[in-house]
Amino acid sequence: MDYNDSYKLLSGEQLIYAITIPLSTSIILANLFIILGIACNRQLHNTPNYFFLSLLVADLCTGVALPFIPLMGLYRELSFSSCLVAHIFPNFLFLAFLFNLVMVHYERYICIVDPLHYNNLWMHRSFPLALLVVWLPPLLYACLPAFGWNNWIGPDWNDCCCASGQNFAPLSNCSTNGTTCCSYRRVFPNAFIYLEVYGLVLPAILTIAGMTGRVLWITRGQLKDICRLHRSVERGSQASDQEQRLNLRYTRCVVAVSLTFLACWVPYLIYMHVCIAFLISDTKWSSTTHIVLSCTGIGSMAVVPLVLGLANRQYTEPAYKLLQKLRDRWRRRTQGSEEVAV
Repeated sequence: MDYNDSYKLLSGEQLIYAITIPLSTSIILANLFIILGIACNRQLHNTPNYFFLSLLVADLCTGVALPFIPLMGLYRELSFSSCLVAHIFPNFLFLAFLFNLVMVHYERYICIVDPLHYNNLWMHRSFPLALLVVWLPPLLYACLPAFGWNNWIGPDWNDCCCASGQNFAPLSNCSTNGTTCCSYRRVFPNAFIYLEVYGLVLPAILTIAGMTGRVLWITRGQLKDICRLHRSVERGSQASDQEQRLNLRYTRCVVAVSLTFLACWVPYLIYMHVCIAFLISDTKWSSTTHIVLSCTGIGSMAVVPLVLGLANRQYTEPAYKLLQKLRDRWRRRTQGSEEVAV
């Protein structure tokens, strides 16, 4: 690889790190903040919060792996084993995060839709089995390329060695079936990508959206019943101030859910379908575009658990109290030092 190729690859990696490092750091710190709040509050030590804690751990791992996910779009010189690890491990963490997110939404969905049978759910009776369900299948599916479902030995990998989409010259030590050219095309066959996107990722997102919409619809019906009962008791035909406050609160909830979906899921859906479109057409595209779309898409999706956690005061209250104590101690020390200086 000559100087120009090395410079372009380095600039691509620098762009990835410039976007993902601040985002990854924020995701990791926010997850640790919420995990600390759950750990410090004994009232939150129950099965539903254990599921949410598993989601936070998966989200934290996704934050750690976030800088490495866009690197899959670059063409690097790695051995076979290193290339597999560089692609399989981030993919496993991403799928585990998605499975945990579906499990948390399903658990809360059943709590609202069928509260009488909520405590008898199989996931409550056998929590270790539920954890196995959300962590083991993603691991097995992500490891399929390591078991032989890959394109490492292909008929012609000159396009890979030319770093498709990066305008690189062929690598100096890359042969027809070279072992130094690492690309997601060599690790993930097209069938594997299609199955993951349209068999796992997209159904999971649609399931989450469907459960959220169903919960909002049930909440709207219950709100109408409450307002109807309130009017029958008050014997009034006009909406009272309390009814208006309830309607306003519901409207805010709908707006918050809609904005969360638009901000967190739409960027990833755009990135996912753009990647599939270019994969089907087999056309080259700018590495800068791929980097920006992948960083914003995956990063925005990783914010979903943080929105759920930071919106719950029970999760954040212990951490806030701890930070308040540390701030008070710091103020006392600074005041004491100032008094001594005077």
